[in-house]
Amino acid sequence: MRYGICILPERPWRESRPLWERVESMGFDHAWTYDHLVWGGLPDSQWFSCIPTLTAAAAVTSRIALGAFVISPNFRHPAALAREVQTVSDIADGRLLVGLGAGGSPDDTLLGQTGLSARERVDRLQEFTTLLDRTLREDHVSADGDFFTIRDMRLVGGSVRDRIPLLLAGNGPRSVRFAARHGDGWVTTGGSAETVDDWFAGVARNCEILEQALLDRPGGGDIARYLSLDSGPRNALESVHHFDDLVGRAQDLGFTDVIVHWPRSSEPYRAPGNVLDAIAERGLH
Repeated sequence: MRYGICILPERPWRESRPLWERVESMGFDHAWTYDHLVWGGLPDSQWFSCIPTLTAAAAVTSRIALGAFVISPNFRHPAALAREVQTVSDIADGRLLVGLGAGGSPDDTLLGQTGLSARERVDRLQEFTTLLDRTLREDHVSADGDFFTIRDMRLVGGSVRDRIPLLLAGNGPRSVRFAARHGDGWVTTGGSAETVDDWFAGVARNCEILEQALLDRPGGGDIARYLSLDSGPRNALESVHHFDDLVGRAQDLGFTDVIVHWPRSSEPYRAPGNVLDAIAERGLH
């Protein structure tokens, strides 16, 4: 099992820098931040941009992988994003993890765009992912899609795709199958549930869909599997015992990686800071 922690980009860098440095010293395998213009969970909070934050984090860390949790097509274009992730991956010396998801509100209409149905958002994500993959592999990319157009995007110097894993988020069958066939990893938050047992039951059903879809994966093989433990009905860091229980259940389902959030003093992700300290002090591995 590998362990990750997500630091919300709600603080100025002078305050968040020590958190990124501390996460690495604690022994976490990866650290993440959100990619939104406005996040619905904290719409009145000060908010900072994902890509510059990861760039800054790359400059003050040396070992830990750094991830976007997750990037959506709501306000990004695959060609422009390809250049940004190529640059951050270079600065981070190949430590960048790129999570990709369908996106939600309010980012989906913030730029004046027409809201899409759930199916249309998945259609757009799949086109976005395919074109991003191409622009990280090929030179002279042109495309006319239903959602994006590219004219002669350049990638001088050869493919950088092997240094930039694409981790595809999905909670529904269609997105899980797409992740199994086209992603370097699958990221899930599970579905809505009243109890932890019910939440894990839904996660388990998607794990079964993933396993079946992997049988049709081009070239075969398995992929990394990331579970956001705080997406269930209880925060993962409310106690050491609860954290251990969630990790054990995730491991039983075949997850390779789990992600929690840096504890906050209020919701979302409210948790006592001493729980995280206790987990780190005993060792994550």
